[in-house]
Amino acid sequence: MSAYFDLAFDIPANQTFTYSADEKGEAAVGKRAMVPFGRRGRDSQGFIVAERESPPDGVAESLIKPIRRVIDKEPVFDTRDIDLARWMAAYYLCGEGQSLAAMIPSGRRMVYPSLPDDAEDIAAAALELSEEQQMALDAIIAETPQPPLTTPNSQLKMFYLYGITGSGKTEVFLRAAEFMLNAGKSVIYLVPEISLTHQTAEVINKRFSGAAATLHSGMSPSARLAEWNRIRRGEARIVAGPRSAVFAPVQDLGLIIIDEEHDGSYKSGNTPRYHARQAAIRRCSTEGASLVMGSATPSAEAWKLMAEGTIKRLDLSRRLAGGSMPEIKPVSLERAEGCLTKELKEEIRITAQMGRQSILFLNRRGFAHFYHCPGCGYEQTCRHCSVSLTWHKSKGRAICHYCGYSEPPPKACPQCGSLEAGYRGFGTEMIEEEVTRTFPDLRIRRADADTAGKKGGLAETLRLFKTGQIDVLLGTQMVAKGLNFPGVRLVGVVLADTGLHLPDFRAAERTFSLIVQVAGRAGRYFPDGKVIVQTLRMGDPVIVKSCALDVEGFFKAELAQRKTLNFPPYTRLIRFTMRAREAGRADAAIRRLAALAAPLIPQGADMLGPAECPIGIIAGNHRRQLILRGASMGSLHAAARILLAQYEKGRDSRVYLEVDVDPVNVL
Repeated sequence: MSAYFDLAFDIPANQTFTYSADEKGEAAVGKRAMVPFGRRGRDSQGFIVAERESPPDGVAESLIKPIRRVIDKEPVFDTRDIDLARWMAAYYLCGEGQSLAAMIPSGRRMVYPSLPDDAEDIAAAALELSEEQQMALDAIIAETPQPPLTTPNSQLKMFYLYGITGSGKTEVFLRAAEFMLNAGKSVIYLVPEISLTHQTAEVINKRFSGAAATLHSGMSPSARLAEWNRIRRGEARIVAGPRSAVFAPVQDLGLIIIDEEHDGSYKSGNTPRYHARQAAIRRCSTEGASLVMGSATPSAEAWKLMAEGTIKRLDLSRRLAGGSMPEIKPVSLERAEGCLTKELKEEIRITAQMGRQSILFLNRRGFAHFYHCPGCGYEQTCRHCSVSLTWHKSKGRAICHYCGYSEPPPKACPQCGSLEAGYRGFGTEMIEEEVTRTFPDLRIRRADADTAGKKGGLAETLRLFKTGQIDVLLGTQMVAKGLNFPGVRLVGVVLADTGLHLPDFRAAERTFSLIVQVAGRAGRYFPDGKVIVQTLRMGDPVIVKSCALDVEGFFKAELAQRKTLNFPPYTRLIRFTMRAREAGRADAAIRRLAALAAPLIPQGADMLGPAECPIGIIAGNHRRQLILRGASMGSLHAAARILLAQYEKGRDSRVYLEVDVDPVNVL
């Protein structure tokens, strides 16, 4: 029995700490333990990542503290998980313990989740494949790489199922998964957000019944741990879930599927700021598995790799359920009275008369999104963030969507007293009010973060819509992703321009993707789908190309611009963000970081900043940023590691530093 163990902790230090064995002798690699740590008065949880026969060199045995208590009866992670955590720590410039904490469910007690009532095996219900689907499936299963691989990526097989919405990508994914399961392999099936793609999870549970497991943050930590251990024991061989499911401890991994690969929710917003696509590539390359991604609107990175042949592109060009791509019409909002143009109102009316359904999409919740005085220029902003407050009429408050601060709406301009001041712009609440007023006989329901927060709110709304008990569903991007409803004839994009003005190099890509995705909800089963895209920028190339569903044309222009401006996917970025309560401290810290970075910048790379972040204050914290940009991530990593080590010496403890490798958002 080993006398000493190395533990990693959920802290930004990329090092381990040695402890002596616990009294009961339960400690083992892969278990979690409670130990005294640092100057804290209470015990901390650590991950046992290695064992050793003697103390580290230069450390006296008398200084080593014992493990107080071992949490787990059986190991919850293995050497493969530890290797993946070390890779994440190195790639995303964070602590090994932080990586393990992101991977492993934190539950202490096991509560076994029940399978859905309708989880009977319906494999026989699989649809007959079209010629395109069969060709795609044949390509995916033609060569299955076998572990162990001698070098990472040596046999990595990456495929991209690129097809219009409704072209049958899910069925190809499921058939590929079925092939792997029959071959004795396991499968991980990633979806953007479990609440928005519940239909996929349902299909997987039905098709594969007891062999399926689900992992997502909506489960309690104890239930997630129970599923985690069920997967580790090999009782579940296909796992569905959002980005964190990429770490599922499946045995004999054969395939990872990334549905809606373009979706930004695959990138973590907290440390470690990993991207599930990158973690999936790593797992597939080291475990000898295939990677299959899919979307109607691939990310710019994936599009470039397909063009270069690094990812094999598999096309699905037609809808299979009798539908066709909808007729898409851009309509100017310039002279509209209220939120809805006469064209959109007329189509809602026609759709209702046909007994069909409409979806109205606006990626902005609340009633109105800013308060403005035309007399003196006053705008109502958050006390703690540099953003406007959004008027939520249903709550009677103006609310900040970043920190949650709220205040009552002013009766007159607080600065000059003008009664002409008021709220401008519109959100989903205002749309709901206008549609209800215009169509009092229609059954209307709103789906956004405000309504989904109620227990079962979103699932119940989607169930009612699917069964035809709602005529008009309106909401934010919750209604744009992964939803497949036969009765939908009309989709109205209430304001297509909401994201175009953002100071982010991905703004055009996000806007294009969102319009094409939400347009794909229309006419999936009938050839008469209609999409009305309301806009204030009729001539904008992004609006024009999205309304023409011109994916090739969009990416040709977008990638040419990215190449000219030296932005991803032609370069790589590492973003450093400083946060501090005092602006002066944030300024001093980012200037010091920039001074340390200047002599370290690799040849062919450059530094953007230091500068204030586009959103300069969030939750009372002043934000400053510095971005390292270069063609090679290897040289950027090397510079960043030296930079972080130098910055740590003498850093201001009242300034928090965020490091984001390959950021998808630079706001």
